[in-house]
Amino acid sequence: MTENADIPTLMADMGARARAAAAELAHAPAEKRAKALDEAANAVHARRAELVAANEADLAFGREKGLSVAMMDRLTLDDARISGIVAGLRAVAAQPDPLGQVIAEWDVPSGLHIARVRTPLGVIGVIYESRPNVTADAGALCLKSGNAVILRGGSESLHSSSLLAACLRDGLKAADLPEDAIQLVPTRDRAAVKELLTMTETIDVIVPRGGKGLVGLVQKEARVPVFAHLEGICHVYIDRDADPVKTLDVVLNAKTRRTGICGAAECLLIHRDVVDTIGQGVVRALLEAGVEVRGDATLQAIDGVIAAQAEDYGHEFLDMIIAAKVVDDIDAAIDHIRIHGSGHTESILTEDDEAANRFFLRLDSAILMRNASTQFADGGEFGMGAEIGIATGKLHARGPVGAEQLTSFKYLVTGNGTVRP
Repeated sequence: MTENADIPTLMADMGARARAAAAELAHAPAEKRAKALDEAANAVHARRAELVAANEADLAFGREKGLSVAMMDRLTLDDARISGIVAGLRAVAAQPDPLGQVIAEWDVPSGLHIARVRTPLGVIGVIYESRPNVTADAGALCLKSGNAVILRGGSESLHSSSLLAACLRDGLKAADLPEDAIQLVPTRDRAAVKELLTMTETIDVIVPRGGKGLVGLVQKEARVPVFAHLEGICHVYIDRDADPVKTLDVVLNAKTRRTGICGAAECLLIHRDVVDTIGQGVVRALLEAGVEVRGDATLQAIDGVIAAQAEDYGHEFLDMIIAAKVVDDIDAAIDHIRIHGSGHTESILTEDDEAANRFFLRLDSAILMRNASTQFADGGEFGMGAEIGIATGKLHARGPVGAEQLTSFKYLVTGNGTVRP
């Protein structure tokens, strides 16, 4: 940990070392990058007791700061979550290597053969809050895609993140790859974040992963391109042709499995035709599970539902709270999501193919689901091994950002003494 450091000098040095490491990593064999990830997984597994101890220090810091229950949950590393980190590192290692992958190739009348192939972005800056597992996820995905990374975790997760970063660097060393390919900013000083956002000569893209305040700051102050991930204001819409058993299971999971993640449902929309049947049953089940339901006038007739305020719709609670509203039809649900959603994830519960197709066609969130919990909005669950975040913008990467999404492309053009007339 480095406090009272000369932040501009510290960050400039990290950027220069990352740029040099990225140049080496870009042409490193796929086998060496995979080996580095497997060795990092071994290191995490071997040092799990140290990780639990480091995490306890972070939890104590979080309690002192008065973090919310949801934020403390994000911060926690228990044995199961450490096992998940190990499994995630191995899963990323085992994935097909994206570098050099031919996206498309074709011949043109001039005689040229043109191929579009995947190539690393270069150096990625990742800024995140609380969740120390992001250190492993982001480091692994950047390494797999041939990018160097500078990680700036939340101040409350510094001990856990530092140890995880050390494990990743152990993996790089074991594979004879430059250890500077994965660096963690060693200070809680917020000046380091602002410095990172302006390092246009050494950073190619910034990925913010956190709450609206963090992402808003990054978007406002960054001079480096940003993969935006705003709030996870996820909606679940119960259509008039929803299956009652599927609906109950999905809604409860979407809201209560883990309330502090960006894929947690924050708003429940219910078709008016089923409000007195499926809708009422689901709302009562949420209440019984300890969820505070903030509903419109119709839903307030259910004992325990409190009145929703206008600001509850379009709010990311990250807690055992959900906004709920009755809508006249699927188009009203779609309109509500367009107005109040954040472009993250929406789910429709229906057995009607036409309704599902309409929902998929007319909404443009990064992830749209049918009869599935929004908690599946996760790169690991998408088969990516891990994710660096969920991008809600529309340029370059969108949805779960895995290794493939952390690449750009270049054109390889082959001729035979070909000249242009």
